[in-house]
Amino acid sequence: MAFTTKADFEARAAARLAAIDAVFDPPQRTDYDLNPDWPAPISGNFRKAAVLIGLIDRRDDYGVLLTLRPETMSSHAGQVAFPGGRLEPGETLLAAALREAHEEVGVDPATVRVLGQGDTYLTGSGFAISPFVGVLPRDFAPVPHSSEVADVFETPFSFLMNAANHERHEKEFRGALRAYYAMPHNGRYIWGATAGMLKSLYDRLYGAGDKSGEM
Repeated sequence: MAFTTKADFEARAAARLAAIDAVFDPPQRTDYDLNPDWPAPISGNFRKAAVLIGLIDRRDDYGVLLTLRPETMSSHAGQVAFPGGRLEPGETLLAAALREAHEEVGVDPATVRVLGQGDTYLTGSGFAISPFVGVLPRDFAPVPHSSEVADVFETPFSFLMNAANHERHEKEFRGALRAYYAMPHNGRYIWGATAGMLKSLYDRLYGAGDKSGEM
């Protein structure tokens, strides 16, 4: 299956995404899914973070809000990412995702219609990321933070929610080949944890075991 209509997607999201700000779950998907020989961090020994998978409302589709990290960043420089970051003391997962989206690209939290929470994703750097899916208004205009965001762009949700576009790539890392998901589109190289979270979202909404005809 793949994205067909916005109405079908919203029905799937309502039925299949976790409740908003549910209790933190251990990671269900990881950078290690394609690399079982890669030693994962000790269970529970990871840092919590949250991101917003922002869907900008378009006529027949959504544009997924993505950023390009500056080459000057200390980690993941030059990579495509969702707005987001680590939790601050006393902060909820959803609050962190919305705060970071506001700080990085100017998303007004009051305008986000949050649909639910995806699977927690563990990165190779030890972050357990909770992704929240939310719809942004059609007139959203990004205001990127100059020191945290080099560029802001959209990728069609219908492209990202199509298994034909989920590529398996490899690169050498610390002397060994490591596999990862990639979804290149229009000159943008969407890969790593960002692509992994999109693949996880696809699997939850449209993937194996889909019984949409019974809904």
